[in-house]
Amino acid sequence: MRKLLLIAPLALAACSQSEPEPAPTPTPTVAQPRTLAAADLDLSTLGAKIVGPQGPEVETVLSAGNREIGKMVSFVACPESTEECKPGEMPEGTIYTYVHRVTLIDIEEPEAEPTEGPEVVESPPTLFRTTERAHGFNRAVGYSNAEAMAALGSEDAISITSDDGRIIWRVTQGSWEPGSSLTFWWQSTLPPAGPADAYLLEVDGNQAVAKGPFPAEEKPAGAPRAN
Repeated sequence: MRKLLLIAPLALAACSQSEPEPAPTPTPTVAQPRTLAAADLDLSTLGAKIVGPQGPEVETVLSAGNREIGKMVSFVACPESTEECKPGEMPEGTIYTYVHRVTLIDIEEPEAEPTEGPEVVESPPTLFRTTERAHGFNRAVGYSNAEAMAALGSEDAISITSDDGRIIWRVTQGSWEPGSSLTFWWQSTLPPAGPADAYLLEVDGNQAVAKGPFPAEEKPAGAPRAN
């Protein structure tokens, strides 16, 4: 019995001296871009447009450097059968549809790139995107199929992804010719806070920031409302 009493304190001392293993450091998960299902633009499902200081539509010139490469006309509409779209008077849960019609204009043609050999470079992307997270986005998104067919030769020529909350419409087939238009749309549970430099057009390596209606970030519950 005396031996057991001597061994027990030694075992407890050994346990007290051992250090616990450090907890593993969590690795942050990087959100990958998500592919979104594109729907056709059906204007018959839209109600009245919001009338702002610039009227029911906002028009902006798209410039890359000192060159104009196109224009964009945008509006926001309430659901079908809405005769007057006033966000402050609309019921809770109202869905707002943001519509942007982009028309390219003639720009100087770049020098032809070689098609063979080490000097071949990948063509820059042609895309339209939001530069900020689309606040209140409800995953309903798309473009005009008829315009995609006319401008690009296919109704399925545009893919749509969501990257960290930003929506990207990317041309994957055909070439967007000057003089043609493409209309993009998406929906939000939030009304526009006003025109913002929240959109970007990229064509043939030319980037143009576009001003259009965009919702403000939703305030947390209990936050005071602005007067």
